[in-house]
Amino acid sequence: MMRMKNSSRVAGVAVIVSKTGLADNFSPHTTCPNQNTGVYSENYGPDLANCNVTVWNPFGNGLSYEDFAFPVFALKDENQTQVIRKCYEDHNQRVNGSAPKYPLCAMQLFSHMHAVTDTVTCMRRTDLQNRFSINPEVLCDPLSDFNVWTSTRPLNNSAKGHAADESVVIAATRLDGRSFFWEQAPAAEGTVSGIVTLLAAIQALYPVTQEAPPTRNIFFSFFQGEAFDYIGSSKMVYDMKRNDFVIDLDNVHSMLEIGQVGLHSGRSLWMHSDPISRQNKSVDTEVLEMMDRMRSAAAGLKLTVDHPSVSQPLPPSSFQRFLRERQIPGLVLTDHNTSFINRYYESMYDDAENLNVTYPPGLTPDEQLVYETDAAKSLAEVATLVARSLYVQAGGNESNLNNITADPKTVAQLLYGFVIQKNNSWFRSLLPPEVTKKGVNSILSSGPPQFYIGLGPRVHGPAHSVTRFVQYILANLTGSVTNLTESQCQNPSELSTENKDLFSYFWVSGPASVNSTSEPFCVRASVRLSKAVSPAFELLEYGSRNYSTWTESRWKSIRARIFLVASRELEMLTLGVGVAVLLLSLLVTYFISSKAELLFSSARETPTTTY
Repeated sequence: MMRMKNSSRVAGVAVIVSKTGLADNFSPHTTCPNQNTGVYSENYGPDLANCNVTVWNPFGNGLSYEDFAFPVFALKDENQTQVIRKCYEDHNQRVNGSAPKYPLCAMQLFSHMHAVTDTVTCMRRTDLQNRFSINPEVLCDPLSDFNVWTSTRPLNNSAKGHAADESVVIAATRLDGRSFFWEQAPAAEGTVSGIVTLLAAIQALYPVTQEAPPTRNIFFSFFQGEAFDYIGSSKMVYDMKRNDFVIDLDNVHSMLEIGQVGLHSGRSLWMHSDPISRQNKSVDTEVLEMMDRMRSAAAGLKLTVDHPSVSQPLPPSSFQRFLRERQIPGLVLTDHNTSFINRYYESMYDDAENLNVTYPPGLTPDEQLVYETDAAKSLAEVATLVARSLYVQAGGNESNLNNITADPKTVAQLLYGFVIQKNNSWFRSLLPPEVTKKGVNSILSSGPPQFYIGLGPRVHGPAHSVTRFVQYILANLTGSVTNLTESQCQNPSELSTENKDLFSYFWVSGPASVNSTSEPFCVRASVRLSKAVSPAFELLEYGSRNYSTWTESRWKSIRARIFLVASRELEMLTLGVGVAVLLLSLLVTYFISSKAELLFSSARETPTTTY
């Protein structure tokens, strides 16, 4: 690609996406992800900044950050690929070393982008049009969507700022991924492993926290846009600082983040902590206690838990955005001690195969949905560890730990839905009826979901498909079924018995019965959405160094066409004949025009006179 970028002869590139002959590693991200918006800088651990100690993504080639002056298309449809390949082989392929004969096969790529230069220029021009134009044309949009959060004890969503008598333990993971191509981000190891682990941990925790509540509240958060300089987490921290969220930073006791936990090699997990904040004695004491609790929670599980033996910075994580504002005790749990084990970090090859999600041949889709793969069993163990650790960290009684065990079947269903096929019977039962009945326009299209954040509210409706999946899965895993009708479920504030400040209400399809019909019902749960858009766009600081400034260009259409082109000689001959015909037609036209009176006037009649 870099050779083509530096060539003046390349006008466009079409990449055939193939799973055969896959490279041992491929990561189009940088070697130091999100290095400019994390906590480490010249003012905070300068020796640890810019991956000076640990290069987290050694396979990164930075391709996603290159500026290509020509379009690059990914071809996924096998039929289209075959048509293009056949056209090339029939017309362009050399035979016995000789140059191919005309006509040759050509391809034209259309991908006109409205945005120019960078975010600062693009947003400034968009703002000018919005102010002075009657019909403004938007050139680009900030990447945006929603975070998903819930808690073991409901929090009043209408009350903002410091929550009195609340101490929370935050458990977090990220919702998004990216790759070189737009909306081609399966993010299996990079993102799905964390999502599935935390969802399964929440399901395992919920019954016990209701029967034997810990002294602290456990706040679960799924951050959107983290692959693009921590969009979701920076927004939540920003809102906490401004007292525009249900809790503030003073309410946060500690934090546990789930990173890449696919367990590619062995059964070892690593607890990463921040060496700078641990110079504070109270923070260091709490971090050491968190590590001890996690080791104790691993007893009886087929996992080993340890911490890096050398002092190194935190891996890329949402926790860094919290540390930029407050020294909070916390850990990041991963399957790598130093550099990522994931060889396809932030690429289109970080898929089900990379996460080792495979099925025996001959299984139907419904059988695959509940089949407990090795990956599902491993992540169930990790989820059990996370759930037990969080319960003890929140002040729960250790005698209840044996009652906290993640369900491998739930993990299997989650993995199947997130990396194999989102349009499955379980996902359909959890979503609203209007979503499942939209057909091809539904978020339940074929294949796994894509984890690129995109422009959620503008393109995907209320929220990105992955955000909605997690929102409704959380509601069904932690909520309670009510006897409300559909109208009551959609307008609970009209009922004195319901509290919309503490709960959200979801009208879901329900599981299909024997006759393939389902009975919708209403679920009450303390699951909420909060905006995931960079504070830079609220502050109008489009060149901010503190917050993400990623935008996506607007465009009219993205398409391509193939056709045959003639030789240069034939083209010149055709042009010459055309010019000759034009000159001849002009000459004939001039001749006819100059002789028009002679050619087109009728003979004069002899006049007659009558006396």
